[in-house]
Amino acid sequence: MKTVLALDIGSSAVRAALYDLRGRAVRASAARREYAMRTAADGTSETDADGLIRVTERCLADAAKAAPGEIIAAGVSTFWHGLVAADEEGRALTPLYLWSDTRAAEAAERLRSRPGAEAARQRTGCPLHASYWPAKLEWLRGERPDLWRRRTRWLSFGDLLFQRLFGRVGTSLSIASGTGLFTLEGAGWDNELLRALHVDAEALPPIAEVERGLARRYRRAFPALADVPWFHAAGDGALANLGSGCTSPRRRSVTIGTSAAVRVMHRAPIRAPVPAGLWRYRLDARRLVTGAALSSGGNVRDWVVRTLGLDDGALEKDLRRRPPGGHGLTALPHIAGERSPGYAAHAFGAVAGLTLATTAMDVARAAIEAVTIEVARVNRLLDAAAPRAAVLVASGGALLESPGWMQMLADATHTPVAAGRAREASLRGAALFALERLGLAESAQLDPGASRTFRPRRGTAPAFADAEARQVALYRALISKPGEVDGPA
Repeated sequence: MKTVLALDIGSSAVRAALYDLRGRAVRASAARREYAMRTAADGTSETDADGLIRVTERCLADAAKAAPGEIIAAGVSTFWHGLVAADEEGRALTPLYLWSDTRAAEAAERLRSRPGAEAARQRTGCPLHASYWPAKLEWLRGERPDLWRRRTRWLSFGDLLFQRLFGRVGTSLSIASGTGLFTLEGAGWDNELLRALHVDAEALPPIAEVERGLARRYRRAFPALADVPWFHAAGDGALANLGSGCTSPRRRSVTIGTSAAVRVMHRAPIRAPVPAGLWRYRLDARRLVTGAALSSGGNVRDWVVRTLGLDDGALEKDLRRRPPGGHGLTALPHIAGERSPGYAAHAFGAVAGLTLATTAMDVARAAIEAVTIEVARVNRLLDAAAPRAAVLVASGGALLESPGWMQMLADATHTPVAAGRAREASLRGAALFALERLGLAESAQLDPGASRTFRPRRGTAPAFADAEARQVALYRALISKPGEVDGPA
């Protein structure tokens, strides 16, 4: 049996699985290992890069041991925006700074205040926000000036992993496009931003597509993978579109895992400007994704269940049973700051309207509705960049495991929501991406189908419209600063 190894480094766990040549998972091969992040009240969100390498190695070993036959290639998915400084031998000089690290928020504000900020956003497809490399590098230049006095390479985690595996430095078009330092049209590092940040282009990895020939240590550890093609890591969001069959503008991918995202895939080139509140990255030279990523998603549900001591099953029953807005509360879900649509790194969570009659379930319900309303707002923003979606395809554990949440999303967006059969859409996307490069993927393989479709219910639209108006007003009162964009109306 011939298979493709798929590896996905997510924001809290590493997963690996084998897929057959029709894009179907070989379930006996699945492996998952979690890793720890360090967080702090100052905005810290980082992990130990070497520790994550070790977790990835163990996950690869788990999957490779279960291989039922020949592995012919490896495809890799990683999170966008992570940044680590390394020396020329691939030794990490800093922690791996994750997208959720907001310590660069003030640096981002300084960059946004300079002339040409909007032009930079249009060139790179990325806002000047703490999640992206320009703000992180501006912040690190003050915190770690020593890194500018030595030969330092700036890498994503996937880049560092490949340097360890093969002894060569490189990055994919996809990962480069999510740094905020890469031009979408020219497909090269943005010289104007590099000059402003005092970063030499030589400190950034060259664009690469595929590697062969594992370094000696890894040849011994993974003999079945030693000489197969390894395709450089692509962004997990773009691969989620591929893995869930959302490869045309009329099918949008909605992922709610730890965070949340809405994305639409287009064929290149796209000349239209990137709408405010959205970003645009590449999957490869032929395809781009436009969308928005929220800092809030399943992390909000996990937080309310844990903090309020709720039973998860009881919460799911409430989501299915109660109509929207009946609790009388207005919530802001930004407990991890905010990316799209307002990009306010200083944002925070809040609940208004509490009374003596308010229950813990009311608060939980209001918080989940607030995330849903944010997803609906960015979905509406995407209508300016692509045809209105005929269907939203759900992926991500937090969403797929909650029929009540999928129904709520259909009601809030006035759009059918299909529960995609690809539970691990980024992982499947990594396998399909490798199969495409080998010339083995067929269009029929791309759509895994849906297990169920949730259709908007009559009579829910007014309640969501009212809740959204109150949510926007609360955001403007508590979070918007003078002159800032407070998200779409």
